[in-house]
Amino acid sequence: MKQTEEKSVAYERVMDAAERLFARRGYNAVTLRDIAAEIGIHHTTVYHHVPGGKEQLYIDVVERNLAHHRHGLTGAIVGAPSNIRSQLRAVADWLISQPPMDLVRLVYSDLPSIDPVQAERLSRIAFETMLLPIEAILLSAREQGVIEYEDLILAAGTFLGMIESLYAVPQRVAMKSRQAMAYEMVDILLNGLRPREDTHT
Repeated sequence: MKQTEEKSVAYERVMDAAERLFARRGYNAVTLRDIAAEIGIHHTTVYHHVPGGKEQLYIDVVERNLAHHRHGLTGAIVGAPSNIRSQLRAVADWLISQPPMDLVRLVYSDLPSIDPVQAERLSRIAFETMLLPIEAILLSAREQGVIEYEDLILAAGTFLGMIESLYAVPQRVAMKSRQAMAYEMVDILLNGLRPREDTHT
């Protein structure tokens, strides 16, 4: 039992290192030697923990990351007041509290480099994890007559992309916090860019 626990802890260290490097460089630019060097072990030791090599390690890292997001997003939405603005703000708060997912690179660079069956499976999990909870918020708001837009998956993807784009804004030059910018993006999504009617009264 103790040996199994030690192996599990060691593998978690390997996955943590791999996640950091994959996030910074992408799947193709990272080797098992890089991952081993990140935690100060010999690269052959990594194979001991991951017989499937770099691809299996990448799959495990993405699955773990998505499971983490699924749990976090669900908790954030459940814990927020049941109105669209509060729930979208809760989603934004969760996303900006985490390292960026970089879904564009995931879809267009990383996943095409692994087994197509696994890539399709991870793509489906990412869709279910990152987009469906946002779509559910929008669907509930539409059923209540708060919004009218039809293509809610497009709207959910737009919102997710807007929040992810905040990572490209260096904090040293940003005039506002990421949270403040995220909340403004929620307002833009819900109100559009047109002036409010009360500004003309």
